[in-house]
Amino acid sequence: MKTEFTLKNATSHAGGKVVLDFLEKIKREGAFQQLDCTKEGNSIFPFWKILLYLVVGWLFGCQRLFHFRPLQNDSLIKRFLGGRCPHHSLLYKELGRFAAKSPSLKWQLRQLTHYVIAPHLPESLILDFDSTVETVYGNQEGAEIGVNSNKPGRKSYHPLLVFEGQSRFCLNGVLRPGNTHSSTHAIEFAKTTLELLPSGSNVKFARFDKGFGGEEFYRFWEQKRIGYVGKLKWTKRLQDAISSCNHWKRYVDEDIVIEGITLIYQATTWKKPRRVVIIRKAERFDLDQLQLYDFLWEYEAIVTNLDGSPIDIWRFYNQWASVENSIKEAKNGFSIHAIASSDFEANEVDMLIKLFTYHLFQRFKKDCCDPIHQGFTIQRFRQDFLQVAGILVSHSRTAILKIADCFSNRWILEQMIVRVAQLE
Repeated sequence: MKTEFTLKNATSHAGGKVVLDFLEKIKREGAFQQLDCTKEGNSIFPFWKILLYLVVGWLFGCQRLFHFRPLQNDSLIKRFLGGRCPHHSLLYKELGRFAAKSPSLKWQLRQLTHYVIAPHLPESLILDFDSTVETVYGNQEGAEIGVNSNKPGRKSYHPLLVFEGQSRFCLNGVLRPGNTHSSTHAIEFAKTTLELLPSGSNVKFARFDKGFGGEEFYRFWEQKRIGYVGKLKWTKRLQDAISSCNHWKRYVDEDIVIEGITLIYQATTWKKPRRVVIIRKAERFDLDQLQLYDFLWEYEAIVTNLDGSPIDIWRFYNQWASVENSIKEAKNGFSIHAIASSDFEANEVDMLIKLFTYHLFQRFKKDCCDPIHQGFTIQRFRQDFLQVAGILVSHSRTAILKIADCFSNRWILEQMIVRVAQLE
């Protein structure tokens, strides 16, 4: 068998045409052109085209900027961008230029994100706060040594994120040095998130782990009249407070025993007492040893201003854990942990662009996919639908994308194409 490199106008992302059509349908190009970041009038690649190219690259599976190199000659992407793609080395410079010349760009990207997700936000919002660690392998600006369970002693960034608890959209994100505590500037971050939400939005609940505790943070939600549930660090003072409690209510009495109780408790740094729900769990033993040995129990404490039984509060808080899956999707699927530049501001712009791309994919699934496919991660979606061979041909002044006839998901892709065409 001979090998020849003679095939022209080919693409390895033929299935991605439906996503590109979706971007055109919701007029992302026009929205990018309105952003306050201009270049010289005679520039070959204006800002909006660079931004659009970055979004397409992150959607199609690029993990780092040098991974854009194969896309430069992809016929489908070249046609989408008007016939020419920028060299991947230019993207490094452009990120730095974006951050330096347009201080308002980060705010505009956040606003643009909310414009994309607004149609699919529920009427009553749940804010799930969390942070994550992004390890760096150099001396990037703002990278510091902090808590890093995966790479102890390595410099890192420590982004703060907030997701909507039902739709799993990321409502806001900010990049921070690695030695920053989870709760640092958390109130300012929460205020910014509320400002970004459309007018009339009803934020009903906030959930967070023990890294966000503190009098000021609790008081912020109480003044806003927003319900909150937050994990508390288990301390000896809490242990002493429950030592005299003998009226635990048993909620689950199976192989795992779960009991709960409610306290009115005031920590040393709090200015007033608050309701604290205590849940304890243990495996069942034959001779009812749970009544004899306290060390068999595992305790959890949750501070809240909500009514409800301890088991309901605990179960409601446990739904917060799904935020970890959303962060994992943003990391593994859109590489928010892959640091693109040595400049801190440029890295934050890069993270916001990736989060914006994450939201475009989430909205595409909700608008154009069957329920069975709306749960797909971007990695599976690329494998099943986007990564397929095709070739662009022209006939009678009409461009036709011919996709491999052996494509197994042809009928599903055709349904997506029809739904994109029906969007208004």
